[in-house]
Amino acid sequence: MSGLVRAVFWDLGGVILRTRDQAPRRAWEDRLGLAHGELARIVFDGPASQRALLGQATADEVWRSVGDTLGLAPADRERLRSDFFSTDEVDQELMAFIRRLRSRVQVGLISNAWSEVRGLAETRWSIADAFDPLVLSAEAGLVKPDTRIYLLALQRARLAPAQAVFVDDFVENVEAAESLGIQPVLFRSTLQATAEVKAWVDQA
Repeated sequence: MSGLVRAVFWDLGGVILRTRDQAPRRAWEDRLGLAHGELARIVFDGPASQRALLGQATADEVWRSVGDTLGLAPADRERLRSDFFSTDEVDQELMAFIRRLRSRVQVGLISNAWSEVRGLAETRWSIADAFDPLVLSAEAGLVKPDTRIYLLALQRARLAPAQAVFVDDFVENVEAAESLGIQPVLFRSTLQATAEVKAWVDQA
């Protein structure tokens, strides 16, 4: 019995929460003379963002750093901040599946996320109640693909690696989980991921 799947852990950004339309970001890139995709790299890969993922900087500090990098006045920086996330949406079909899944297995979340994300998950997105444990990098001080963040989630769930499935849209994060013995699902679409998760859970 110890090897049967008893929990499914989900990533947040790029899986449950996805950017529906890149147009607002593209418009800013065109305005600033950036290549398409460069703005997201500046926001998410900059030093302030990396500190925020570890709980060492706030979202306000990240956006001040982004504004400084791009040479934006404060008002433009705040407009960019609003536009950047304006088309991010929770996949309601996927969340409905996740909530149904809770009747069969434990459901958790492991996300590389700034500290503000817990509040957003509880209020704006109304999804936090679906996940136990809910492991955020800013609170754990660990960032995927560091295997210690998966071990922390397993510890909180009181499960062995082989008893868990992990769903993420980054290959390196899935491979890190798999290296511990967690069952991997690389997210490519809602239909594909839910089918693979269901197959793992049905085996139990």
